[in-house]
This record gives sequence, C-alpha cells and structure tokens, in this order.
Amino acid sequence: MSPQAGQQDSQALSAIAQSFVEARQHGRSLPDFPGQIPPDLVTAYDVQDLAIARWPDRVVGWKVGYIAAERRDASGDDRLLGPIWSRALWNATGGIDEFPIYVGGFGAVEAEYVLRLEEDAPADKLHWTPEEAAALPARLFIGVEIASSPLATINQLGPRVVISDFGNNNGLILGPEIADWRARDEAALKAETFIDGQLVGTGGATLLPGGLRTAYAFALGRSARRGRPLKRGDLIATGNATGIHDIAVGQQATIRFEGFGEIRCRAIAAG
Repeated sequence: MSPQAGQQDSQALSAIAQSFVEARQHGRSLPDFPGQIPPDLVTAYDVQDLAIARWPDRVVGWKVGYIAAERRDASGDDRLLGPIWSRALWNATGGIDEFPIYVGGFGAVEAEYVLRLEEDAPADKLHWTPEEAAALPARLFIGVEIASSPLATINQLGPRVVISDFGNNNGLILGPEIADWRARDEAALKAETFIDGQLVGTGGATLLPGGLRTAYAFALGRSARRGRPLKRGDLIATGNATGIHDIAVGQQATIRFEGFGEIRCRAIAAG
C-alpha cells in the first residue's frame, strides 16, 4: 500500500471494493464512486486486489488501458491493468455473440489485439523493455473487450477509478489467431468498428502508443511489481485499437480486422 493511502484505511478501501463487487454481482448501477477516490494508482490497485479476492472466479488475463499524460501520477505508469475472468472469456462463434453490460452504468466495445503467453514470465523481473517483451513467446489473436462498469462516469473520473473497478472490464471475446505476428509490420494490422452498421472507429495496432510490444512490456512489469507475475496461458488485451465505442443494450457491434476476420456481438443486460 502506498504512503498516501494513509488517507484511507484498509476498512475504507475494502468498502469500496465490496460496493463494486456487489453491484457487479447483482447487475446494479452505482450513482457515484462508493467512497473517497484513491489518491494514487498504487492505492487503486489495492482496491482492485481486494475486489479480486472477493470475486468468485479465476483470473485468466489482463486488459491494458492507456492513461493520458495529464492523468498520470508519480508512478510514471502510462497504462493500467484490469482482470479478465474465466467465465467472462468467450470464443467467437462466427455468429452473433452476446455480452453483458450494466444498465445505468457504462458500456462500450473495444477492438483488441490479444496476446497469450506461451511461457511463464520470470517472477523476479520487474521491468521490461518492448524488445525484451517481444522475446518472451506469445501468440496473437483478434478480440473484443467488453468495457462495462456499474458506474456510468468511470472514465470521466479517471484511471484511479477505472483501476478500482476491475479496469472497467466486463469480458473478452477471443477470435482467430494472427500467425507470425512478430514478423509482421504492425502498421499492416488494421481494424474498424461498426455499431448497428454505422462506422464508429478505425485504426489498428499502431493506434496503441508504442504498439503491441510496449503494451506487452507494461503488462509484464506492472504484474510482477504487484506480485502477480504472468504465467503461460495468461491473456493480455493490449488496448483499444479503434477507440472506445459506447454501446447500449440491444445494439450490435461488428469489429473487422483486415485480413483476419470479424467478430459480431450484441449487448444484453448484465445481472
């Protein structure tokens, strides 16, 4: 726990975590952040860890989110992590896959390039360069992150709030593999997102600041520093590749990855 966390004792942090867990379990929205916003990212991860301990499922990976320069703190992190749960990981069927969002909260879809580790990361390596990360074997897949929270203002309130509520993650749809990804020019990995047939975002791997390897390096380092070193089989959703696109219950998203297929999905109510 960070020194600044003295402003909030463990009981207060636990209450925040419990509020988010209960809201998610019952499909309820939250009108406001349930307590005092953590003073820094490290304390926000304390809240996330408390919530992870209460959630009745197994972590199978992590979503990576970007932090704008004006919203960073003394940690220097330019990204954040949130857990992906076993029961909220779906393989794309080729049809229209349904996914849950919180009515009255926040709901969005994000095109993702998703890494899956083929080896354990060394637990004692706390800092990684993009080049070092690229040397750790991993496979790459296309995917869609379901960004949803009981708190509608989660992104407006900033990264400390996002981290506190599972990184604003509510699932991942995993699509086909992109073979030999290290040998590819990331500029050639392109994607576009449609909501109800309307184009809402374009981009690809290069929309991610620093690209796939930088996101990979961050996930490896921050996870190790949290005492959660990544293991073989863990997934890393590297960040939104076409933007963050709001979606409501009943709307359908189509995410196309040029040359690698598309994922079609529809939002339903969580709970």
